[in-house]
Amino acid sequence: MTTSESAGVVFDGSGLGEWTDEERFSVTAERIADYAAATNDPITAHRDGSIAPPVFAVVPVFTSMAPAALSVAPVELLMKLVHGEQDFRFHRPIRAGDELVVRAKPIGYLGKPNGSTVVVYAETRDAAGELVNEQWLTAFFRKVDAGPGEGETAPEHRITDADRAQDPVATVTAHIDEDQTFRYSPASGDPMPIHLDDEIARMAGLPGIINHGLCTMAFTSWAALTELADGDTARLRRLAVRFAKPVLPGQDITTTLWRTDSGAPGVTAYAFETEAAGQIAITDGRVEFN
Repeated sequence: MTTSESAGVVFDGSGLGEWTDEERFSVTAERIADYAAATNDPITAHRDGSIAPPVFAVVPVFTSMAPAALSVAPVELLMKLVHGEQDFRFHRPIRAGDELVVRAKPIGYLGKPNGSTVVVYAETRDAAGELVNEQWLTAFFRKVDAGPGEGETAPEHRITDADRAQDPVATVTAHIDEDQTFRYSPASGDPMPIHLDDEIARMAGLPGIINHGLCTMAFTSWAALTELADGDTARLRRLAVRFAKPVLPGQDITTTLWRTDSGAPGVTAYAFETEAAGQIAITDGRVEFN
């Protein structure tokens, strides 16, 4: 294992591949319904708490992700950490009554002058040990260069100019409520103050409170499900994004989806981007259905 150092900051590769302790999570209909309501999800099975919205999958693993990233990046960089990318692979939906077992591990890091990334892989299994979903989270540490890095990168999901050149198959506009972050925070278990405290957000160099990236991602998930899969969560196999710009409470967001190559038989794939206030907030979006 190696370490990389830049401007007095050390990233330690010796933690790569080391699993966090297993954590258990009991899924209740109330918790699912709360999450659906906090993300303005219109799908009935989500709202009644029987089937979890796709991005709810991050809730059971949330407390494992940061420790995994900070086993490679220095703990003092926590306030520089932002969510760079998220990639879900779904083997089946999460349902009310599931008893889940989760764990995570850092698999690679890479430095650049404008910021460094640590990729964390997480898996969620049910009580029988069957895989429910897999996730790749890319943590981005602003203005820190960790050097050449080591280990694995996250799977690719880049949008192309050829994708954008097509006519969209769907365009969905939604509104981020003024109180969205205050509803999403308890429903998701994410207490980060940049989403709840205007002064702290401004101290972090933001224009004010920003919407949780995963909340915005949840909006894109139900947009894709309602427009392309008749609201059937069981058909969803992959959902991946790169977070490009923050979304502010009170803004409208517009998600545009294009058909793209699936690369696998029996799979239909779409590329997408989400715009807010004239800027791309989510890019490199990919959604796959069976």
